[in-house]
Amino acid sequence: MELSLSHRVTKLAVKACVGVLFLTVGALPVAAQKKSKPAQTPDLPSQVNALAQQLYGMHLDESGPISEQIQKLVMGHMQQWMADRTPSAVEARRELENVFAAIRYPIFVAPRTFAEPWKGGNVIVAGYTLGWSDFDRLNIFGVFDNRDGKSRLAAVTSFTPRTDMTFEVIPSQIAEEFWFFAYGNRLGKSQLRLSAALYAFNGQGVKLLWETRDVYDGKMRIDRDKVTIRFLKEEEYARELAHRRKPPRYEATYLITPGGLVEIMQKEIPF
Repeated sequence: MELSLSHRVTKLAVKACVGVLFLTVGALPVAAQKKSKPAQTPDLPSQVNALAQQLYGMHLDESGPISEQIQKLVMGHMQQWMADRTPSAVEARRELENVFAAIRYPIFVAPRTFAEPWKGGNVIVAGYTLGWSDFDRLNIFGVFDNRDGKSRLAAVTSFTPRTDMTFEVIPSQIAEEFWFFAYGNRLGKSQLRLSAALYAFNGQGVKLLWETRDVYDGKMRIDRDKVTIRFLKEEEYARELAHRRKPPRYEATYLITPGGLVEIMQKEIPF
């Protein structure tokens, strides 16, 4: 018996409703899944770069809150990465380079590291110069105590701002503590200016033993038991040049003693 036109229309309408209901129900889990998907956390290099880019155009004296966040991220990662290993200085430097891999001009970073044996273990220092202009630069380094294949972050400290940074270990350790120098130069009016500091690590923390800043045209040499710094006196240098005369240069010699650096001689030398 042939269905009437009204019956056929009703049957088609029911099928359409069922199809729409099926599609709607089938799509619900997908929609719910999309809504519940958590936002991805940026990777560490991206986080560090996002903070560092905020420093551009900022005065160094105002950079503390941002630079401290960067320091916390970087040193926290290095502590975690180094916890169950004894990395070489090169490996530590490469890991710092990975952390700062997203940094782009005008921000710049220079990682600095060293690793030296001490008292049956190792002292590993990992640090960096972070800058965003010729004058706005800061220096941070962490000191790790490494024993039995495990590393512990013992101290984080800062070296003189507005300079670059280099480390040098004293060739012969004359004290129970582990001694090392940090030194660097900053741009001046006509000559580079040297800053240097002597640090002592006792296994638990770091203390400053000696420091000099902004030595005009300073050049430092470190021997086994002494330090020599050659320098100019700025006012004298400007005065002698104004009279077309060669300015004198000076040399200061410091003896490395168990109590720190002691100046034993200062003399004038040819320019």
